[in-house]
Amino acid sequence: MVLTYTNEIFDINDLNLWYADHHALKSIHFPIIKKEVTAIIGPSGCGKSTFIKTLNLMIKMVPNVKMSGEINYNGKNILNSKMDLVELRKNVGMVFQKGNPFPQSIFDNVAYGPRIHGITKRKHLEEIVIKALMDVALWDEVKDRLNAPALGLSGGQQQRLCIARALATKPDVILMDEPTSALDPISTLAIEELILELKEKYTIVIVTHNMQQAARVSDKTAFFLMGELIELDETSKIFSKPEDERTEGYITGRFG
Repeated sequence: MVLTYTNEIFDINDLNLWYADHHALKSIHFPIIKKEVTAIIGPSGCGKSTFIKTLNLMIKMVPNVKMSGEINYNGKNILNSKMDLVELRKNVGMVFQKGNPFPQSIFDNVAYGPRIHGITKRKHLEEIVIKALMDVALWDEVKDRLNAPALGLSGGQQQRLCIARALATKPDVILMDEPTSALDPISTLAIEELILELKEKYTIVIVTHNMQQAARVSDKTAFFLMGELIELDETSKIFSKPEDERTEGYITGRFG
C-alpha cells in the first residue's frame, strides 16, 4: 500500500537504482512526512540502506550506480544534475550504524559542519555546539571536557555526539542507518528516547533490523523485500493488520 499526503518533505516517484547490472531498487513510490519518524524494515540485502542513502545522494559515492525516477525534496527533484550536494547534505543529515566521531575534540566534532558552511566566529560556534549537545542530552556529560578527544567517549555517547554533529547544521531531515545496532540496551533506550524528542523539530527516517524498535519509535513503517517497497502504512497497522501476506510473514518471523 502506498499512501498519499499533502505534507511530504520527500516524495519519491518510480525510483529505480542499479549497481552496475544489479537492479537494487525497483520502482519505489514513497512519501515521507514532515516531523514524523518513518521506519524501514526488511531482511538483510532488501535495499533498506541503499534507499536511505539515496535521500541525500550519498549513494553516488558508490561506483557504477545508476538511478532513474524522481526524489523530490521540498518539491525539487534532487536527481537533477544541478543539485548542490553540499547544501543537500547540510539539510539532510546522516547518522550511521556505528558512532564514527572524527579523531578530534568533542567540540571540533560538533563544530565541523558549521565551519564547513562558513561559520568561523568562536562565540557563534560555541552557541551551536552547546545547543546541539543539549538537544542530544549530552551536554551535562561532556561540558567540562569539550577539548578532550571524542574517541574517548563510550559507544552510546559517541552515537549521541554524531547525532549532535548532524544537528549542528540545522537540517530538516535526519537519516539514521541502524543507529543502535552496535549499542547496549541502556544506550539503545537513550537513543530511542532521543528520537521521540527530536521528531518535534525534525523529520527522521530510520533503518532498523529491530522490529520492536520500529514499533516503539515510528509513526509510519515501510517493509522492503528484494528491492521492492511491499507495504507502507501507519506503524500500528503494519504490526497489527498488514495488508500484504509477505509483510505479515516477515513480522511474524516466518522468514528473514
